[in-house]
Amino acid sequence: MKRFWQQARVDADRVVTLDGRPVRTPGRTPLALPTDALADAVAAEWNAVGDTLDPRAMPLTGLANAAIDRVGPEHGAFAAGLSAYGESDLLCYRAAEPEQLADRQAAEWDPWLDWARSRYDVHFVVTQGIVHQAQPAATLARLDEAVAALDGFRLAALSPIVTITGSLVLALALIERAGDADTIWAAANVDEDWQAEHWGRDPLAEQARAGRRHDYDAAVRFLGALG
Repeated sequence: MKRFWQQARVDADRVVTLDGRPVRTPGRTPLALPTDALADAVAAEWNAVGDTLDPRAMPLTGLANAAIDRVGPEHGAFAAGLSAYGESDLLCYRAAEPEQLADRQAAEWDPWLDWARSRYDVHFVVTQGIVHQAQPAATLARLDEAVAALDGFRLAALSPIVTITGSLVLALALIERAGDADTIWAAANVDEDWQAEHWGRDPLAEQARAGRRHDYDAAVRFLGALG
């Protein structure tokens, strides 16, 4: 789509407008944001558009659309889909060998499991290998409650963070500001970084990683603008 507007602004209801007309989501709902900071950030994306609109360059708009069109009407089902990641959280699956990798995983991941145990009063079963290990029902129920308590905009941001990191625990730690974005990103990439250190970096893998980091950083900015 070619750019057809001169100026994006935010009205008194925090709706992003283009030359005075409200931007609408794909579901045809006005793009109204919950905070001034997020509304301003989304408007800035529209103002930064060149001759042609590129949705990839507008990740905050995309997350806001998802919050309104996808999460809002199906909050419970959307939250349940994310909390299901607690059944196979990255942090609970450890390498049996080499010992150095197992040690690094423990050093990076155990503190986050300890945080979750303290924060939510839960227990995790940690195993070696990739064979599925069931987590206690009480743990899953408590994590489900924590996710379900989040509003639609935070759930929209949580979704890419959970899927990119493979860890519900890390995503919740980020959303509750128990750790900064770079530290949590490093914890999520322990295995990948280990492989790169020992076998070198593959250009295609690095390109894919850059794409994941782009989406991760956008979700982090979205969360930050929610306050």
